[in-house]
This record gives sequence, C-alpha cells and structure tokens, in this order.
Amino acid sequence: MSTKQIQTILSAGIVCFIFSCSPKNISTRYYYQNKKELDGVEETYKKLYQQQPFNIAFTDKSFNMVSLQIITDTLNYIYLFEVNESRLSDTLRKYHLEAPRVVELIKQIQAIRCAWINNYNYYVDEKKNSLIFMSIKPLALSTPFSYKKYYILTYFPKPQYFDSTGNLLDKQKPGRLRKINGEVFKRINDKVCYTVSGFFR
Repeated sequence: MSTKQIQTILSAGIVCFIFSCSPKNISTRYYYQNKKELDGVEETYKKLYQQQPFNIAFTDKSFNMVSLQIITDTLNYIYLFEVNESRLSDTLRKYHLEAPRVVELIKQIQAIRCAWINNYNYYVDEKKNSLIFMSIKPLALSTPFSYKKYYILTYFPKPQYFDSTGNLLDKQKPGRLRKINGEVFKRINDKVCYTVSGFFR
C-alpha cells in the first residue's frame, strides 16, 4: 500500500471520528439510548411540580450534595442536603410534597447525572407556557470535545417550530431563532430540543 493511500485512509478515519463526535450525533444518540429514563424523570418531575413548585440541583462533581429550592407564593427557600439525609424527607413533608416520590426522583436524577432540573416559564401570544429544563453531565458525553460541557434538554408541552437545519424558531417571528437562557436549541423531536453548553443553568 502506497504512502498516499495510507494518508487517504487515515484522513477519512479522522473525518468519520470527528463527525461521529459532533454535538448533533452525540446528543441525539444519547437521548434515544436513554429515552425511557429521561422521559420518566421529566414526567415525574412535572407531576410533582404541580403539587408544590420546586427545582433540584446537584452542587458537587460527585453528585452527592443536592440543593432543593422550594418556591412559595411569598419566598423561595433553598436547602442543601446529602442525598441520603433524613432531613431531606422531613423538609419535603414540611412543604406537603410526597417525600418518597421526590427522594426517588432525586436518585433517578443522580443516576443520569442531571445537574439541574427546573420548570421554565415563557410566553407565546401573551399566553404563559412552561417547559421542563434538564441540564445533564453524562459520562457518555465525556469526549475530548465536550470537556466541561453540559447537555441541556428542553421538554415543551406542544410541538414547536424549526428551520430546515433543525434550529428552534420563534413562532411570533417566523425565521427568527428562539433562544432559551441565551442558547440556541436544536430539534430532537417535535417537543424535545437540546443544546450543549458550558453552563448548567
């Protein structure tokens, strides 16, 4: 085999590797490989949030310390616990949340290395809408090109608008990209979008 043929094969291999590691391929593949777990977390959180608004964040790299923000009509209360602390269940009961279900949700979030889950409000045609915002740091995305990156998923309640390349669009202004927390999101399916960011919220 000639040197030129070897160089051609190596070049083709490098191109294939880079393409397979692109955010689009990694993110879409990760979602569909973990769809059951991700969709289950989103559905459970949405139901529990309706009982009492709250969000969950992990504050350490080992995903052992969980921050719980309880949102009331007057104040937001922020608590910090180790995942297995008994005080966690006591606090959940204090705010009339189903402690066993929330603790199980926290453990599911911990298992998928979700750094933050939140309910995010936005307006379309002056009507209030909500989406579920999940920020994940999965080992599956720990490639040389994703160092210190977070995989952000958004779950919309209704199908959204996208351009020909899959970018999320603003319904009110056709052709204009809709940004969430300053980030451009891309289509996974009609209701689920993703982006890769250096920030988890």
